[in-house]
Amino acid sequence: MAKMDHLDERILRELGRDGRVSNLSLAERVGLSPSACLRRVQELERSGVIKGYRAVLDRAALHAGFTAYIAVGLATHTKAAQTAFERAMQASPEVRECHNVTGTVEYLLRVEVADLRAYKAFHTEVLGTLDQVRSLTSYIVLESPKDERA
Repeated sequence: MAKMDHLDERILRELGRDGRVSNLSLAERVGLSPSACLRRVQELERSGVIKGYRAVLDRAALHAGFTAYIAVGLATHTKAAQTAFERAMQASPEVRECHNVTGTVEYLLRVEVADLRAYKAFHTEVLGTLDQVRSLTSYIVLESPKDERA
C-alpha cells in the first residue's frame, strides 16, 4: 500500500471505534464522498492494514469476567521449549493473548476465565503441568478504565 495519509488514519480510527459503521456514515465522519471512502477502505483491506473485523464482547456476560496477565519465564531458552509452550497456549481457550516479549521473562499472557476458582484451576492444571515453565507472576485486573481491544 502507498503511504497512509491523515484520511486513512481517520478511517482507521473510526473503524476501530465502530467496525460496523456504514460506508455512508464513515464517509461523512471522515469528510469523503462515499465512493472515495469505500475505495480507501477496500485498499486498506487489500493491503492487509485492516486484517478483519471483530465484535466487542462483554466478557462478564460470557462468564469470563476475571482477567489476569501472567508473566511466564521458561526453564530453558530453546526453540523446542518455546514451540511446546506456544502450542500449549494455542490449545488453551482461557488464553486470549500470548506474546513473546523481551525482558526478564519470555511470555506475557492475557487470561480470561469466570472467576478466581477457574483461574486457580488454569494456573495449576495447565501452566503448572508444563515442563517448560520456570516462573509465573500473575497480575489480576481489578478494573480497566481504558480498553480499546476488540
